[in-house]
Amino acid sequence: MSSSSTFPTLLIFTLILKYITIHANGSCYTSIISFGDSLADTGNTKLVYSNSKLNPPHFLFPPYGETFFHKVTGRCSDGRLVIDFLGEALGLRISPYEKIKTNNVLEIGQGINFAMIGATALDSSFHEAQGDSSFTNASLGVQIEWFKQVVASICATKSDCKNILRDSLILVGEIGGNDYNHPIMFGKDWEDVESYVPLVINAIVLAINELIDLGAQTLVVPGNLPLGCSTTYLTIYYGSDKVDFDNTTGCMIQLNEFAEYHNRFLQVELNKIRDLHPNVNIIYADYYNAAMQFFRSPQEYGFTSGGLTTCCGGGGPYNYNSQLECGNQPSMSCDHPETYINWDGLHLTEAAYHVIYKSVFEGTYTTPQLNTLCSTSNVRAGNAWSSSVLSF
Repeated sequence: MSSSSTFPTLLIFTLILKYITIHANGSCYTSIISFGDSLADTGNTKLVYSNSKLNPPHFLFPPYGETFFHKVTGRCSDGRLVIDFLGEALGLRISPYEKIKTNNVLEIGQGINFAMIGATALDSSFHEAQGDSSFTNASLGVQIEWFKQVVASICATKSDCKNILRDSLILVGEIGGNDYNHPIMFGKDWEDVESYVPLVINAIVLAINELIDLGAQTLVVPGNLPLGCSTTYLTIYYGSDKVDFDNTTGCMIQLNEFAEYHNRFLQVELNKIRDLHPNVNIIYADYYNAAMQFFRSPQEYGFTSGGLTTCCGGGGPYNYNSQLECGNQPSMSCDHPETYINWDGLHLTEAAYHVIYKSVFEGTYTTPQLNTLCSTSNVRAGNAWSSSVLSF
């Protein structure tokens, strides 16, 4: 699947440049700008397929979206993602980039989401050279180029752009997981894929530096989730003597160590960026340990159906079957997704994403603590999105 990286030159913009103070909307930020993959895509991939003759993939069919939206929205979950909860808390709407392109309307002061399902940190040309499968060419670098085109269209001067970005909360990821998922799922050993980690981190660092050059002041950079708790991988390595399993969680030790290696490497590089740009807020979001809370104690968080069973799947020891994925008939969804952590094998349920959101953006799972820079907890139902506003 591909998506054009050319922003229409004759685009007619409706510019709503709302420089709202913290007291006006209860938020420190006037917009959210998001880059990433399926953990953050709120409709871009769906719009690409809607505007093409390509056959839609399984995640663009029911029961995706059933819990909150009651229809398919292009999110890889039964409902909302972390970014949805963040936008709701800050009272900010975030529009998919593909919607802006299609409708020729841009509303600055709310937010733009460039994330695409299947996106990688490294360009698709790298993965093709390695013989890896690639779902999309919308890598992090491509998403940054899309953003630059938007910026060039709305900013008369570099100073204008810095003013807009100064008050924006920018999410760079989660990104990088698919750089590992694609090759491992299609047969490569994780030991071989481990050599990708420095390259993946370098791609993320380059993107962050480009955003800082454009004027970004506050960037949240999430780490990888615990790969070893994915029911996709647990199914692939079921019965294998090549892996070890944690006695407490049942997750694969080696793949969780792989994710932790990525996260440590990322944090080292983020510290270097902080040294170079002491006036920029670089925040590491610890998605890994935020998620490990409920993998270690699923019952404590209301996940009474256990931590390692897929809600929507096609059978097998973890209810995941790569030949019968969620959205493909006759796979079936569970009756109560809120009692499950895992939604479809790789992605989590809305309930699990809500725990991650609370832990990161209203809790202590950031470095430095985000809630000391800006409080999201003071914004409640008055500014929250309704399901009709969120549905694209």
